[in-house]
Amino acid sequence: MMPNVNPRQLKRMMKKMGISVQEIEGVEEVSIKTLDKEYKFKNAEVTIMDAQGKRTYQITGSPEIIEKIGEEDVKLVAEKSGKSREEAREALKKSKGDIAEAIISLSS
Repeated sequence: MMPNVNPRQLKRMMKKMGISVQEIEGVEEVSIKTLDKEYKFKNAEVTIMDAQGKRTYQITGSPEIIEKIGEEDVKLVAEKSGKSREEAREALKKSKGDIAEAIISLSS
């Protein structure tokens, strides 16, 4: 919040400017997927700010970051190390997707 501003006054000022803020109740999980990662927020707080017809969503919480492992990477590690695909997948998870590190860990 802004210092020395009464929350009620701030709410009135925002309403005059056409800005409304509301919290989404009962959020269990928020998931954001990118090409190489997934961010999962459990028990997150989600707020929607509507300003002149444009909506902005704010997520507050601590995400669990999940590295995505591609099938081509699994296949490559399995072939180069002589191990099964499942062993290759586990090695890639432990190495956080680092192919060279996964191959070395399975070869030693």
